[in-house]
Amino acid sequence: MRYSTVIATVSFCVFSITVDAQIIEKKTSVDDQTNISITIYNKNLALIKDQRKVGLDKGFNQLAFRGISAKIRPETAMLRSISHSKNFNVYEQNFDYDLLTPNKLLDKYVGKQIKLATINPATGKKSVEKATVLSTHQGVVLKIANRIETNPTGQYIFDNIPENLRDQPTLVTQLNSSSSKIQQLELSYLSSGLSWKADYVAELNASDTSINLLGWVTLNNNSGANYNNANLQLVAGDVNRVTPQRHPSPREMKSFAMVADASPMREESLFEYHLYGLNRPTNILNNQTKQVSSLSAQSVPVNKEFVLNGANYYYHSRQGQIGQKLKVAIFVQLENKQASGMGMPIPKGIVRVYKKDSQGNSQFIGEDRIDHTPKNEIIRLKLGNAFDITANKKQTDFSKRKHILPNRNAFETAYQIELKNAKTSAVTVIVREPIPGDWKVLKESHPHKKITSGTAEWKIKVPAESSSILEYRVLVEN
Repeated sequence: MRYSTVIATVSFCVFSITVDAQIIEKKTSVDDQTNISITIYNKNLALIKDQRKVGLDKGFNQLAFRGISAKIRPETAMLRSISHSKNFNVYEQNFDYDLLTPNKLLDKYVGKQIKLATINPATGKKSVEKATVLSTHQGVVLKIANRIETNPTGQYIFDNIPENLRDQPTLVTQLNSSSSKIQQLELSYLSSGLSWKADYVAELNASDTSINLLGWVTLNNNSGANYNNANLQLVAGDVNRVTPQRHPSPREMKSFAMVADASPMREESLFEYHLYGLNRPTNILNNQTKQVSSLSAQSVPVNKEFVLNGANYYYHSRQGQIGQKLKVAIFVQLENKQASGMGMPIPKGIVRVYKKDSQGNSQFIGEDRIDHTPKNEIIRLKLGNAFDITANKKQTDFSKRKHILPNRNAFETAYQIELKNAKTSAVTVIVREPIPGDWKVLKESHPHKKITSGTAEWKIKVPAESSSILEYRVLVEN
């Protein structure tokens, strides 16, 4: 009984080897493609669904799926038959990323024989010699007849291309098919090398009360593959990913293209993220940057603010002069709501703001980065610091007070902030002071508002080409 089992096992192995030796690899390229859909996430990740019509044999097949991303994550690949799903099984898949180059071809022929063609410069006669490749490490070493040559000049001639060396990234699958008819196959996989970001261009009106806002989606394709007539979708949101131990280095971009889409992208909710879809198929070529329009809003109301932010370090000690000609920040604020001409989820990105000068030329006046912003939320942009508005700040009094509890401290301190306005129009400056511990304003020249548990805010009107002074005294306990 044991002897029969051994004979049967050996016979099966021999049969398998014979069958495998007779299998002819079938190839499918982008010419067979019927549809391709790409969903790109924020952090260098894309889901690719590639559908093709492929003729298979009934039974065992070895299929080479060519024209895929060079940065595919092979462990995520899934091949299925849409048209003949019954008894369609994938047994094995291998990603061949060792691409055909002169150096790689030489590497594969180490220990093997090639031909070296040379031309005699004196006579112009061409000669061909057989040579054995001994090494390709830090140069080429050949054995020609009874001599050894390093880095010989001439043309290398190879008999064939090794099976594991391919001219483009290829996923090779071994599968079983229940039909010999042409089938609709779909290969889906995750890939790096595809990314997107949102950029926004805003133009502020002459009175600084509204902006025209245009949104652009910038796509980068460094995946090593072209995607023609692709159905494109973008996911905005922070999708959790397990960090891989090693990241391939990106290749340098070689071209730049800009394509504008006349209509905004459609938007829908997806789980706890937002999905944006382009309203038409588009070509995403390798080593290309593409831009498509995503948002267009006209005359969106904005509020401009001048803000002087303080610090909490000077409430615990004697400081005297705190600062001269302190910078006052400029902010513009808008609401992402339908009544303002917007009202859709806004992906994170950089907003660059322009304004026309007296000659009608648009000038850059600042930029800021925004996070993912749901509808009906406020977008706040810091554009820079005001040139004509400055502040002088000093501590006018400081004393340590006795706290009612042991091992606790109390300080009474007073400040003077002089706000100067060199503009020909009056402004309102918001003074925000972060005050530590338990605090209470004892005396002030202008009324404050407690906007958070640790922040006091004053709104000070400063006349044109003049100044205003804010004075306040505060008790701090901690």
